[in-house]
Amino acid sequence: MQVFVSFEEAQTEKAKWIDARFSLQDTGLGKEKYNEEHVQNAVHWDVAEDLSEQSQGGGRHPLPSKESLTKLFRASGLQLEDTILIYDDGGSPFAARAWWILQYGGFTNARILLEGFEELKQKGVPVDQGTFVSPAQSSVEPNWQDQLYASRSDVEEVVAGNGQAMLVDARAAKRYSGENEPIDKRAGHIPTARNFDWEQLKSNGRYDVQNAVEPLKKIANADEPVIVYCGSGVTASPLFAALTELGYSNVKLYVGSFSDWISQEDAPIETSN
Repeated sequence: MQVFVSFEEAQTEKAKWIDARFSLQDTGLGKEKYNEEHVQNAVHWDVAEDLSEQSQGGGRHPLPSKESLTKLFRASGLQLEDTILIYDDGGSPFAARAWWILQYGGFTNARILLEGFEELKQKGVPVDQGTFVSPAQSSVEPNWQDQLYASRSDVEEVVAGNGQAMLVDARAAKRYSGENEPIDKRAGHIPTARNFDWEQLKSNGRYDVQNAVEPLKKIANADEPVIVYCGSGVTASPLFAALTELGYSNVKLYVGSFSDWISQEDAPIETSN
């Protein structure tokens, strides 16, 4: 399944556009950029406000309820079969988070653009300025793909040796090893997890999934069950997307990720590689 596409490859006719620009360091920046300029008719999905729901609990960017996501899909004017093109600043994890949410909802024709907004603009994509786009609301009924979601209990089963899945930590090696933890209150990784830094999916600032084929083979085979996680479920989304494009057929995302795992003080963690 092709997940990442260039603008030249994309089916732009009648496509619905989603602007997923965001910054983990400045959570208002994506919305500010969208208000300045965005692809014509694109809606904006904010990682903090639309693609997370703090009231749900479960890490820094918890998955919104199905009811909240249904409202988002409908407010965005989406139908399950729509061609949907998602962009961010390019080489960021935020379009992938939006793409995973769409997969979870059962949308069958969503793609992540390789180009960021500025490059799309340079290529002549029509842009608008000003207020948020409000398309005609749809009445879509999501076709929930619950098999793409890993719960905490799923991960606990793997750690206990009762589950067959391979845990893959998408954070930087120093966070995985516990050598450096700039965000969470505990350092290290979930026991049994292997490490594959999501940044390895990129070359020259752009996703290059084929470049990661051999390193990923050393982590897990395409027919093995895999559960990916990171700090809060955001940067693991590109890894989920890459594995999907490369034909891994049984991949789940632990949306709560390490920040959810350590929310229970007695949760086991490992340090070092």
